[in-house]
Amino acid sequence: MGVSRLDVLYRRLLLTKLFIQGWGKPEDLKRIFEFRKIIGNRERCKDLVPKDYPVFIDKVEEQTDCKILNGHFISPLEHTVPGILPPESVKARFQFLVPKRWKKYKPVCIHLAGTGDHFFWRRRTMMARPMIKETGMASLLLENPYYILQKPKDQLRSSLKNVSDLFVMGGALILESAALLHWLEREGYWPLGMTGISMGGHMASLAVTNWPKPIPLVPCLSWSTASSVFTTGVLSKAVNWRELEKQYARHAVYEEEITRMLEYCGTDSFRMGQDFVKNSPRSFDSLSDLEFTSDLLGLHQSDHEKLRMGASGGPGSAATLGCSRVGGASSGRGLLIGRERSGLDQMLSAVSSSTPHMDMLNAKNITQETSNHRTLQRESLGFMKGVMDECTHIANFSVPVDPSLIIVVQAKEDAYIPRTGVRSLQEIWPGCEVRYLNGGHISAYLFKQGLFRQAIYDAFDRFLEKHSFSS
Repeated sequence: MGVSRLDVLYRRLLLTKLFIQGWGKPEDLKRIFEFRKIIGNRERCKDLVPKDYPVFIDKVEEQTDCKILNGHFISPLEHTVPGILPPESVKARFQFLVPKRWKKYKPVCIHLAGTGDHFFWRRRTMMARPMIKETGMASLLLENPYYILQKPKDQLRSSLKNVSDLFVMGGALILESAALLHWLEREGYWPLGMTGISMGGHMASLAVTNWPKPIPLVPCLSWSTASSVFTTGVLSKAVNWRELEKQYARHAVYEEEITRMLEYCGTDSFRMGQDFVKNSPRSFDSLSDLEFTSDLLGLHQSDHEKLRMGASGGPGSAATLGCSRVGGASSGRGLLIGRERSGLDQMLSAVSSSTPHMDMLNAKNITQETSNHRTLQRESLGFMKGVMDECTHIANFSVPVDPSLIIVVQAKEDAYIPRTGVRSLQEIWPGCEVRYLNGGHISAYLFKQGLFRQAIYDAFDRFLEKHSFSS
């Protein structure tokens, strides 16, 4: 199946860059990975969010068809991993749309936000209000960390500054969803379910893996991991690869320490990432239209010289770079070539300073530098796959209590969420249902909201058929 031209065109029209400041602080990544090992196991983290976790209502608005409750609470992540959230994101905010009249039950669906879905208007207009009108189902809209009032002052729109910010957002949303589910239960609402579109669908999936009861889930336009989104999907073109590669080359901690913490279904995810770029060159070459020039990679001659001639013993020194690539001999050789060049220059100039000899030398140097750049690209891409799989791959989390209550809605030609070479959700969650829509990511988002809502109703009906007596 091909990819949607509309998806590709829409991405080209957007000028935003992702991860402009790089990977994030190594110490933050380490804390996040340790936390992932806890939150990935439902039994280990069942008490992280108490059932009586405090939630506050700040304002109630009376509408013709519903009441809108605006509320807040402190993100449980602030208590679990103190200081990992930016100060602006510590207070979680939500909007709760409650119908004026209930039918037989008091069903509530929590909607998590997709990329760029700031505040509540979009979800309220396209999903929540129609759901009240069609079935009398209430909707709770949770704001994302790093968005709108929870956005760091130096962040531009939806462009997360660091790769680690995405993982912090996911951890926060998992615990915040649990706090809201507990609160809704205390308030007498039932049944409860979760949904989201694109990134929101993936975050909802992660949140449901943590909930200790059967619960309807409808992730729309998302799949099993975010690694493909940022390595082979159209969003990979928005990634600031230049800064990521410069940091990866300069700081050995990313490879020497952080990669040792990566796990993916019991295997070394970073090694899997290396196999990914080694054995599937087409997946890497598909990024060729990113124009991976020296400008994009940040490896102008002067920068490359800085990487090779950094301060003695510092993270940017040639010796450090050469020794840090212990994961592969070819990588180490490639980065050591620069250190050997000065001696090679002297040797050849002693033999002859003629133009033909110098032309051959220059040609060899250019070839070597190009090879170095290519190696660094592959290593950075593999590292991206490794860290993304560590924190976002569904297989790294518990299987939901009842996967038959999950209805996945996916677009056949989605260029944002590649499924090629990625484990399927049916394999990870046996018994879940996948519904495929014609078209791509953007067209499905714009024109298929009614089908998303129908999937939600079907999942709730399935829950009532299976669990109404046991609840």
